[in-house]
Amino acid sequence: MLGARCLLRALRSCSTAPCPRHRPSARLSVRDALGSQNASAERVKVQGWVRSVRSQKEVLFLHVNDGSSLESLQVVADSNFDNRELTFGSSVEVLGQLVQSPSKRQNVELKAEKIEVIGNCDAKAFPIKYKEKHPLEYMRQYPHLRCRTNALGSILRVRSEATAAIHSFFKNSGFVHIHTPIITSNDCEGAGELFRVEPSSKIKLPEENFFNVPAFLTVSGQLHLEVMSGAFTRVFTFGPTFRAENSQSRRHLAEFYMVEAEISFVESLQDLMQIMEGLFKTTTMTVLSNCPEDVELCHKFIAPGHKIRTYAKKQLFNWGVDLQTEHEKYLVKHCGDIPVFVINYPLALKPFYMRDNEDGPQHTVAAVDLLVPGVGELFGGSLREERYHFLKQQLARSGLTEAYQWYLDLRRFGSVPHGGFGMGFERYLQCILGVENIKDVIPFPRFTHSCLL
Repeated sequence: MLGARCLLRALRSCSTAPCPRHRPSARLSVRDALGSQNASAERVKVQGWVRSVRSQKEVLFLHVNDGSSLESLQVVADSNFDNRELTFGSSVEVLGQLVQSPSKRQNVELKAEKIEVIGNCDAKAFPIKYKEKHPLEYMRQYPHLRCRTNALGSILRVRSEATAAIHSFFKNSGFVHIHTPIITSNDCEGAGELFRVEPSSKIKLPEENFFNVPAFLTVSGQLHLEVMSGAFTRVFTFGPTFRAENSQSRRHLAEFYMVEAEISFVESLQDLMQIMEGLFKTTTMTVLSNCPEDVELCHKFIAPGHKIRTYAKKQLFNWGVDLQTEHEKYLVKHCGDIPVFVINYPLALKPFYMRDNEDGPQHTVAAVDLLVPGVGELFGGSLREERYHFLKQQLARSGLTEAYQWYLDLRRFGSVPHGGFGMGFERYLQCILGVENIKDVIPFPRFTHSCLL
């Protein structure tokens, strides 16, 4: 405790910044400049990239954007500032006064006193052309440049806001954040679609393993979260997962992000569904509140007519055959294009860790999926089999007893009823923004035959 107090005292007292003798110009983001309520000719500095240049006889107009907002800041300058280096795409630093704008399109504008071009941009060679609306498919071939378009900028700002909202939801709900490993010896899903991890240089004999056991990139953090749920009643993780699926479809990526949670002392699917619904609604309301312009751009230009509906649900019971994507979308449409919970799946279709409902000839497990319009399955979860003998039988039937002895140990030492779920983050973004192809909601998509950058 004493050491922590000394550290806090040192942090409060230290400063690496010298005391300025004169007041420098305040550095503002474009977002803060546009939101300024009192444009009292304050001298400010704005840095960003030129989105448009318009030169008149005596006045030069620039629109500068730094990625902090969809809207750009208008810069007004004397025509003497015009030069060949000041082009669409070039990076600039503008020093001037923030003043009230006479135009109805914006509240403020920056009256430039100094414009410095930081980095040139050859507008003719630049793949992004001024005033052109490039299709998302076209921009996929330029992963190093596509973030500079309005569409990708909006998607990535929404992605950032949704990430923060998810962490906030879990923190406010009493969850502990766990960093689950990316390299693992487990195959949680049992599908066998794994990326094997091996050293690039053969530092050992070919028949030996670096970790002494086969190691893979994770497909899920669930099993590690279950370990942690033996000490913390509510845990979650949010990170990359990997599937070696040989598919280039609009729904599949080799690397994607998963939000996963495990809750101890949960005995009904209803309790689990309540948390899933709360996460979906809270995150979406936060995004709509904090990124209205970005969401509107996606709905207007990427997915015209798209609507977000989170206000209703229905529960369906299904057994006998697994649901394919077309079945999931049909169920959602049949129920009025609203999110739909599907519960109690046949035991034979699900992994060993799901709790047996002991319901006679139907023989289902306590599993739940949340299906949403345009995407299909968004969440997947279940109550976990906490009963030692039931789990042992399931592992024996699957031939996994030896590999998952540690998992059985969790049931021997202080086991409790528990459950959990996972949400595909990219699919969530597709759902709320109406983006058809999953490759357009992640900064650097990885899929079969493609790993650019």
